[in-house]
Amino acid sequence: MTITGGSSLPKEDIERMVREAEENAAEDKKRRESAEERNQAEQLVYSVEKILKENDEKLPDDVKSEVQADVDALKSALAGEDEDALKKAMEALATSQTKLGEALYQAEPDAGAPEDGESSESAEDEDIVDAEVVDDDTDTKK
Repeated sequence: MTITGGSSLPKEDIERMVREAEENAAEDKKRRESAEERNQAEQLVYSVEKILKENDEKLPDDVKSEVQADVDALKSALAGEDEDALKKAMEALATSQTKLGEALYQAEPDAGAPEDGESSESAEDEDIVDAEVVDDDTDTKK
């Protein structure tokens, strides 16, 4: 902490303020980390709820109910003050979120897979000719 300018404070008050700032630095850091963790938890809740809402028809009911239970658990942990419970709820929801991704991946048709019995090799087996264009006219017009 730096105090500059034409301060009318006595030197003792300035030293006391600096000392108090140094003593509270660890507590301030802890509060900042807690606030950042809570923001991350809120963002996770928002993004997972958005995925659930947008893909409601594509997701199996068991996956939806499991993920929604983890979302609710994280919301209740956010309402409380227990940091350990918040961390555990975030980890549980992050794990559930991967199950959402897996379920969505399985629900989507594979865009790269061949359709109607085509083999993927048929596109590769086409007659491809590698050619090079040579312009001979530049040498003869000199």
